[in-house]
Amino acid sequence: MRHGCEDLPLKIDLHVHSRFSADSTITGEELVHYAQKAGLDGVAVTDHDNMDGATKIAEETGFFIIRGMEVASLQGHVVALNIQNTIPSKLDIGETIKRIHEASGIAIACHPTGLLKGGLGKRTPSEVDAVEVINSSALPFRSSVRRNEAIAQRLGKPRVAGSDAHYGPEIGYAYTLVEAELGANEVVEAIVRGRCKPFGKAIPISLRLQKIGAQRTRQ
Repeated sequence: MRHGCEDLPLKIDLHVHSRFSADSTITGEELVHYAQKAGLDGVAVTDHDNMDGATKIAEETGFFIIRGMEVASLQGHVVALNIQNTIPSKLDIGETIKRIHEASGIAIACHPTGLLKGGLGKRTPSEVDAVEVINSSALPFRSSVRRNEAIAQRLGKPRVAGSDAHYGPEIGYAYTLVEAELGANEVVEAIVRGRCKPFGKAIPISLRLQKIGAQRTRQ
């Protein structure tokens, strides 16, 4: 829910997957429920290589949704936020970022150093607009945060956070406070200008196990 005072920053989870990602169980209703439960003002829906879920949830709910997707480039994954059209996968990272910018979006290096996450790591280019320094699902969590922070410092880029939720209760374990009005254009502009701050913690093992069970029974 939006904070009572308009000068307070927005609390947004910038990395959430819906059922339009093959490995996620989150429906639109669950997304809104758990986002509100976590006290979020909005969520970026960032499904793997498609934005159908983001579009559908934005249209069918009254909750603030930033349309995005997690794009698999040849060198690693990048989150595209506030894009106007789908970005093709399996392109060179430079071309991927170029197309994100041409689609009026911003490119975020997501979980760059998390194990088995397909991150860009040391190959993270200076063309990215921000670095996801906190990703709640990344392992090992603390060392990934530390190494992601080092990448952001080296590139001089803004820092953001997202839960990378694939299971409803995981939403909001990481979030970004953004000094902006409630609008997608305003949020991404504030991120690029560095008017944001990441917060978050690791998803507990108990929730990770519940997610595995939910994924196995997904229909």
